[in-house]
Amino acid sequence: MTRPGMIETIHSELSEGVLTLRLNRPEKYNALTNAMYNSLADTLFAANRNADIRALLITGGERFFTSGNDLKDFLESPPTHLDAPAFRFMKAVIELEKPLVAAVCGAAIGIGTTLLPHCDLVYITRNSKLSMPFVKLGLCQEFAASLMMPSILGPVRATQLLLGGDTFSGQQAADWGLANAAFDSSVECLEAAQAQARKLADAPQEALRTSRRLLRAPRLSPVRNTIREENEAFIARLQAEETRNALQAMVNGSKK
Repeated sequence: MTRPGMIETIHSELSEGVLTLRLNRPEKYNALTNAMYNSLADTLFAANRNADIRALLITGGERFFTSGNDLKDFLESPPTHLDAPAFRFMKAVIELEKPLVAAVCGAAIGIGTTLLPHCDLVYITRNSKLSMPFVKLGLCQEFAASLMMPSILGPVRATQLLLGGDTFSGQQAADWGLANAAFDSSVECLEAAQAQARKLADAPQEALRTSRRLLRAPRLSPVRNTIREENEAFIARLQAEETRNALQAMVNGSKK
């Protein structure tokens, strides 16, 4: 089911108080375009005003979560200001007043990984592959990864993953505290995420939101400040020749 105003690469369904958002570009491994970022941002902002929505679940379905930015779209329309679509999406996630659950099956690259610390609950398949290959692309990290990843993973491990762009598994993500639980199959992962989202939707809502707000309050200002600093640096990096060359080489390689 697709809600009015949603583009077909994102499927949306509201059931039992849970709004499920499913990325749907299987031919591109759920790579995110500017249009998709804007649509997701609009939906999250609207969710704050919709009393029928009590929890949200984001997933890419059973095969992959997201391969990150669609590099072709990214090169054609790179972010040049702090209200760019990808940055609007980050702001929408940070300002979301209702719990967000992630079901991660398969690849979670770039923002597919940096999104996870901002979700309230994360469920993942053991064989999922995660990475933050920003430096390899001549870029820098985003979505407050500079703050959140060292806090969750520890500074030594976070440095290795952010500077080296190393790939790690869903099981490691769970072992290191980036996910709540890891599952053998996509079906188990999705069922667990859906069950937890419904549980949150069924909870006393004022108490839930008060507790959630208190949990997030100590890091909210640092997260906002870090996102802004990262985004400014990200825009600057896009002007560098090494970045354009690295991104174009990646696009050319994907065509072979």
